[in-house]
Amino acid sequence: MQLHISPSMRSITISSSSSNGFIDLMKIKVAARHISYRTLFHTILILAFLLPFVFILTALVTLEDCLGRRLGPRLLGRVDDSGQRLVKDFYKILNQVNKEEIPDGLKLPDSYNQLVSEIKSNQYDAKTFAFMLRAMLEKFEKEIRESKFAELMNKHFAASSIPKGIHCLSLRLTDEYSSNALARKQLPSPELLPLLSDNSYHHFVLSTDNILAASVVVTSTVQSSLKPEKIVFHVITDKKTYAGMHSWFALNSVSPAIVEVKGVHQFDWLTRENVPVLEAVENSNGIRNYYHGNHIAGANLSTTTPRMFASKLQARSPKYISLLNHLRIYLPELFPNLDKVVFLDDDIVIQRDLSPLWEIDLEGKVNGAVETCKGEDEWVMSKHFKNYFNFSHPLIAKNLNPDECAWAYGMNIFDLRAWRKTNIRETYHSWLKQNLKSNLTMWKLGTLPPALIAFKGHVHPIDPSWHMLGLGYQNNTDIENVKRAAVIHYNGQSKPWLQIGFEHLRPFWTKYVNYSNDFLRNCHILES
Repeated sequence: MQLHISPSMRSITISSSSSNGFIDLMKIKVAARHISYRTLFHTILILAFLLPFVFILTALVTLEDCLGRRLGPRLLGRVDDSGQRLVKDFYKILNQVNKEEIPDGLKLPDSYNQLVSEIKSNQYDAKTFAFMLRAMLEKFEKEIRESKFAELMNKHFAASSIPKGIHCLSLRLTDEYSSNALARKQLPSPELLPLLSDNSYHHFVLSTDNILAASVVVTSTVQSSLKPEKIVFHVITDKKTYAGMHSWFALNSVSPAIVEVKGVHQFDWLTRENVPVLEAVENSNGIRNYYHGNHIAGANLSTTTPRMFASKLQARSPKYISLLNHLRIYLPELFPNLDKVVFLDDDIVIQRDLSPLWEIDLEGKVNGAVETCKGEDEWVMSKHFKNYFNFSHPLIAKNLNPDECAWAYGMNIFDLRAWRKTNIRETYHSWLKQNLKSNLTMWKLGTLPPALIAFKGHVHPIDPSWHMLGLGYQNNTDIENVKRAAVIHYNGQSKPWLQIGFEHLRPFWTKYVNYSNDFLRNCHILES
């Protein structure tokens, strides 16, 4: 190392020798004007103080060149790579452990704290630690999957069961029908009977065995209407619920709207000869076992995702083999004198006047419905035929397009005059028979798939704001969109009358329930 002062006293250079000659480590230029000896003395003194540090730095650089390793401390900008090597070694061990079988008899700790404690006390090597970590993660993952499947099964049973309060309501109202003449009065009154087939009125059809749900549909429709005096409701129920349903609407008038209650046993057209396929669906042991049997048996849960399992459970809801659920396919025969009706499911709420629906030009089509293939939501509004049908089946692959847009049941405008000119019912029966013969291998999910085929070419899309779906599926439904929709549909398992219903979506339904009604109070149906 050398200190060189130029003859002109304008620069001072500190240099070090190396294999490539001299390297200038520090060079200080001095202004051109005259420098006093005092200033020069102080400068040399400072440089002399710095020289030891410069020497040490130079020595480290030289040693690094000789040894090929970094020796400089962090304060000089050097980074020790021993930590990086340790991480790389650990990755190597993890990859090795991932390829090997977990040793038999490996005792696993129950918590992270216990794991740390055992590592300290037993001095485990890295490989043993990696095995324990992998085994713990696999154990927890299995337990989480089992819990998720158990949750889905419990939710399925909850969705398929009848709440105690609703069952009580049906029993009390049935008893009232037998003991109270007012509960048995004719609906509607004799002078209003001609209006049941008057096409100048707005006719709604509701098919259900849930009295409370029916009351909400009718009440919300009437209260939201600008012309309630033009509304005629045709409520269809099964034989066991007929007396209770009749009692409710006889004792709870929705005047000026008109309500008719009929049981399926009161329709002359609904005979075994006319609906043989549906009789087979309801009476076949194989079909009943599929919908009412053990849903876990035969299911390979190790290869099934919770979402796939949830979809399969939804497809096995017992309601799909109910005649009430298939009844809509017989509307032209059940109401031979009507030209146009709006069919409503029992899990909907009306929030806007529906009178404009009768003014929609269906352009010769039969079914006015909201399409469900033009949204971003995977559960509800991005459905095509491929979501409902098994396209590996030759009949399905030959006759259907997997990318064809699906549409929704729940709120549909049916032009019955146009319908009577088609073979929709026959097509529906034919495909239903084919699916039964194939042991339900063509599709699994209820009444919509055969309807998608039967109404093919007969559907007129209506604006999505008329019918918002998915309130029984999704907890994150946008509240503002719910408020704006004309009809909101709680399709899915989380019905608003069940405990598994979504709390923030339930008020849109409960606002139309009269909790002060004596029958509801006696059955402990209380506002939550």
